[in-house]
Formats: sequence, structure tokens, C-alpha cells
Amino acid sequence: MSTVTIDNVHAAAERINGLVRRTPLLAASLCHGPLPGDPTLNLKLECLQVSGSFKARGAMSKLTTLDQAAKARGLITASGGNHGLGVAYAGYSAGVPVTIYLPGNTPPAKADQLRRWGAEVHIHGDVWDDANREALAVASRDGRTYIHPFADPSVIAGQGTVSLEVLADAPETDVLLVSIGGGGLIAGTAMAAKALKPEITVIGVEPVGAPTLRNSVAAGEVVELESIDTLANTLAPRKSEAINLALIQDNVDDIVLVTDDQMRDAARWLWREFGLGVELSAAAAVAALQAGAYVPAKGAICTALVCGAGSDGMS
Repeated sequence: MSTVTIDNVHAAAERINGLVRRTPLLAASLCHGPLPGDPTLNLKLECLQVSGSFKARGAMSKLTTLDQAAKARGLITASGGNHGLGVAYAGYSAGVPVTIYLPGNTPPAKADQLRRWGAEVHIHGDVWDDANREALAVASRDGRTYIHPFADPSVIAGQGTVSLEVLADAPETDVLLVSIGGGGLIAGTAMAAKALKPEITVIGVEPVGAPTLRNSVAAGEVVELESIDTLANTLAPRKSEAINLALIQDNVDDIVLVTDDQMRDAARWLWREFGLGVELSAAAAVAALQAGAYVPAKGAICTALVCGAGSDGMS
């Protein structure tokens, strides 16, 4: 099984330099309401990343490893929306055709955004896993270049570049909180963070209705959920992959669960206090602190990844 190292992350950072944004780190001070444990909170604003989420990092990291023949065949993937936007942006920037398969639970606004980036969009199935099976079948049939949203080493390395920036801007960070969908973001960021600062604590956050990696870690193997019950569709694959699980087992200290209501409350707080319009998944890391799903040591310095823009948290 392939894995990912800090050298891969540094190489990805060099490849994507100037192709994605170096997003700001915001000190979340002077805001209403204390958090359990009274931590100092920083927000890493990947919601301000080009395409609207961290996914542009992984997609561009993968694109920069492809030869011209692979690009000419066109890119294809399946996504809950954000990875598709990252791939669509990468394809647009390189003049490469892109096809995206979305599950039926994708917000229509994301499909519209994909089309604005020039992607061909298809809706298939109820959840990401359904759309992904179809994307893989079409890729095999038509010879297109498939980009996995979370289990590709180059994609994981690209997501890991977030930690390089966090620990450059806030090297004093004690705790890094990261939302989990398929596990690409936390696999890359946790590995990179632990390589740079072994004593850092990394906490993953999943929806109560989609505990894909929490269940897999508990079982010691990749577990496929029977069903999904969350509105945070970008955190809702039924199954992860072995490469992600191995990196998470090695580098993530705990995975906690939050409800949709807790994520919605956190999204509203981010809007009210900082003017950040984010989707439910992007508020998950903050929700874990606000709801007490994770309580840091007194006075700990926490950095929460705000991973994607959107409006479903406002509804």
C-alpha cells in the first residue's frame, strides 16, 4: 500500500506554489461566548481558498504530476461538491476537460458552480459512493484520468500543505482540529503536523450520522457504513480506504462526533462573529469545541480548520 511522507508534502507545496492561495490564519479573539476549557482559538480559513475549499490543494497537486497524455484524456471524478470544484478549477487552469459525478444529496448551488468552471456534471445515485462507482466505470470505459478525492497519495500530500502553513503561522498550536469526510484532509494534515511537531494533538471530527473513520479505527479495518444520516454531505462517504485509515491510525489522537444541529450552530457563530459563510462540514471542527465534544486542556492553543465555503449552515 502506498503511503505519504512529509517529503511528499513539501514536494506538493513546491508544485502548487502560486497555483492555490496561502490562506489566512485568523485569531478568533474578541468574540461572544467562551469555549469549554477556555482555549485560545485560531481559524485556518480554507473557506477562502480558490474554488471555496482546501480541495484545490489536492486536485492541483495531482494535476501537476500528470503527463500531457493523461491530461489530454480528460479528468473525471466523483464528489460531494468540494473535490469536484477543486478538480474543475485545476482543469480550467490547465485547459483540460473535466467531468464530475455528483450524488443526489449535493446542493444544486455546487453543481451550478461546477458548470461555471466549465465542468460537465452528472448526478448519479444517492450518496458519494454511488456516484464514485459510476465515475470509475466511465473512466475505465472511456480512458479518462480518474482523480480520487481522498485516497490518492498526491491528493493527500496536497491537503497536507495546510499544516505547513498552520505551523508556520502559529507554531505554538497545541491542538489541530480537522473535519473528516473520506479522510484525505486529516490523513495529510495529521501526518504533516506530527512530522513537524510530534507533540501536537490532532483531533478528527465526524458527523454523528456518518462516523466512517471513527468506526473504522475502532474496528482496526476499513468499515463500510450501512447508511448515512447527515446533511453535511461532504462529510458523508459510507467507506474510506486503507491508505487513509493507516495514516489516521498513526497520527490522529482521537475522533469525536458532532450533530448537524451543533455544526449549524457553529456555522451561524462563524457568520455572526466573523462574517464567514460556511457549510456544515466547514463548521465541524469549531462545533467540536463549542459543543464540548472535545475539551482541550485549560488554556490550550487550538487551531480549527474551516474547510469550505457555502450556505447550508445558515438554513
